[in-house]
Order: sequence, then structure tokens, then C-alpha cells
Amino acid sequence: MVAPAPAPRRSIARVLPPRPVPAFVTMLAFTALLYVSEALDRFTPLNLDDDGILPRRVDGLDGILWAPLLHGGWPHLLANTVPFLVFGFLAMAGGIGQFVMVTATIWLLGGVGVWLTAGDGSHIGASGVIFGWLVFLLTRGFFARSLRQIGLAVVLFAIWGGILFGVLPGQQGISWQSHLFGALAGLFAAWLVARADRRSRPVLPTA
Repeated sequence: MVAPAPAPRRSIARVLPPRPVPAFVTMLAFTALLYVSEALDRFTPLNLDDDGILPRRVDGLDGILWAPLLHGGWPHLLANTVPFLVFGFLAMAGGIGQFVMVTATIWLLGGVGVWLTAGDGSHIGASGVIFGWLVFLLTRGFFARSLRQIGLAVVLFAIWGGILFGVLPGQQGISWQSHLFGALAGLFAAWLVARADRRSRPVLPTA
């Protein structure tokens, strides 16, 4: 009798990318793009900050694509840099394909939520994506019943959980809608990943 091959380890159970060095380099390049965008906005007459999400305006829809790449000054970008690097790196635990799917879900759904509900002005910043990645990392282990991912979620919540208050209105000049809808999109992405992971698991014969 030939023993069945072991089931492949579920991607949802990983806490680090399967290829950490390329993943880290990818996030460094992604972060560098944010700094290039800010430099172009500061040192050229392009006024890129005007290209953010303009709620309920047809000419503001394309801002959904550009808003996470833009920031309202160097302090804004610097405040986002560390969580952007850390959360993005950890979100690659399921591989680059899953990372692209999760990020696109957060980027687009979060942006649509801002476009539909936010107040006037150009809404910019990577914080919506950051909130989405954080909530994705906090919840996917519970959807998948993965103790490793739940353990990571506890650590992340202990360090960065306080920023989740940013989904509440009341802070002047802060697009809380970006935080809220990014977080909701991250929750949805976690559910999608866990659902896809369960469907891809092999069914082994019992005898």
C-alpha cells in the first residue's frame, strides 16, 4: 500500500512570505514609488495632490487609481512608511498572486467607498491601503482557523491596534472614510482568501 502524498501546506497558515528577500525588495520598490511621487509633487509644477479622489464627481473617479500613491507632504508620507512596509511585506505570505489580489481589492473597493461617501476635497494617501492590509492580517487567521495567523494578529494588534480608531470621524483634515472603507475591504479580502484556500484544499481518500 502506497501512503498518500502529504497535503500541501495551506498558504493561509504562513506568517512570512515564502520568498522573504524578493518580497522585501518588492516592498522597498513599492515604497520608493511613493517617495518619487511625493518628490514630483513637491519639486515640479504637476500638483499631483489634485489628482486624488474627488467624491461623487465623474472627473474624480480616476483618483481611485492614484490616491494611495499621493501624500500631503513629507510628514504624511513618513508617518505611513513603516506600516506600509511591514504590513505589505506580511501580506505577501500567500505569494505574490494573492498579494496582488488582496491589494487590488483594498485599493479599488476602498477607493469606491471614499468616492461615494466622503466630503469635498481631494482625498489622498496610502493609509486606506495600510488599514486594509492591517485588517486583512488581523482577521484572515480567524477565517482560516490558523493559530499561527491568529498569533500574528495578536502581536500586530498589540503594536498597531490603536490606529484602528482612525476609522472614526472627528479628526480635522483626516480622511476617515479612507481608513474605514480600506479596513472593510481588507476584511472582505481576508474572507475571499480563506474561501479560496478552502476550495483549493485536496480531498484525500479515507481508505
